[in-house]
Amino acid sequence: MVGIIIASHGEFASGIMQSGSMIFGEQENVKAVTLMPSEGPEDVKAKMKEAIASFDNQDEVLFLVDLWGGTPFNQANSLLEGHEDKWAIVAGMNLPMLIEAYASRFSMNTAHEIAAHILGTAKDGVKVKPEELEPAEAPAAAAAGPSNAGAPGKFEYVLARIDSRLLHGQVATAWTKTTQPTRIIVVSDAVAKDDLRKKLIQQAAPPGVKAHVVPVHKMIDLAKDDQHFGGQRALLLFENPQDALRAVEGGVPLKTINVGSMAHSPGKVQPNKVLAFNQDDIDTFAKLKELGVNFDVRKVPNDSKGDMDEIIKKAQDELNRQK
Repeated sequence: MVGIIIASHGEFASGIMQSGSMIFGEQENVKAVTLMPSEGPEDVKAKMKEAIASFDNQDEVLFLVDLWGGTPFNQANSLLEGHEDKWAIVAGMNLPMLIEAYASRFSMNTAHEIAAHILGTAKDGVKVKPEELEPAEAPAAAAAGPSNAGAPGKFEYVLARIDSRLLHGQVATAWTKTTQPTRIIVVSDAVAKDDLRKKLIQQAAPPGVKAHVVPVHKMIDLAKDDQHFGGQRALLLFENPQDALRAVEGGVPLKTINVGSMAHSPGKVQPNKVLAFNQDDIDTFAKLKELGVNFDVRKVPNDSKGDMDEIIKKAQDELNRQK
């Protein structure tokens, strides 16, 4: 029997698993994996590995995840490496999808068969009332991108963000919907050398948006190209402020940088829940400020903006106390 992992941000996976049991009965070889606020990607991956180890048949595994490009999807996608011929991932999980997956296990023996089969049921389960609100046909213009894409001209930069997690759910959904980029560009020497991370980032791009990974010097070259990127709206992602500084010093014309997430590591202080700094980080932000860059401190568009000067001062005071 195909094993099923139900994975989500928060308790959604546990809740929908309970709902599925109420409707279809208790199921064997099904596990819920949740990403809680205090946890990170490696916690989710460890839970998924533990769930797979508990299945009777570990050769056939189907992941049902809440959000394409989110952390549960990204961790399932990393585990999929080397198992593409047997395992499968379906994003956009809803209750009709889950029930159909349960029912399909009686007649289908592979995760690929079930994944392909449940897509129609999942989409048909999304309806609206009054019926006249249903669109006559799905809009395609937004996914197609601007009609002048590829015309002479330079990139329009709709967002530049520092985020140690790079392309994940908050970027793939909230920020992408708000800024409407045609390209998401991860600017990182380290990631550009890592074929697996590059592949995972490209696969995590939301529909209608292309994802690329380039080293810093290449982004500087692209920013100077005024012949190929007319109509292209670029969302830049930096893993750290140092890469952002190199890009700005090299001529990438960024007026504002969104500071979303900087992971804690030894030697860093954490002035708030999502940002951690060492002295090099603080000095780097000071240099960016000297170059005229403004900072927009928010995880998601609906958050209120943080005061970068206050955050930096708090981090500097804490570092000074540790000396």
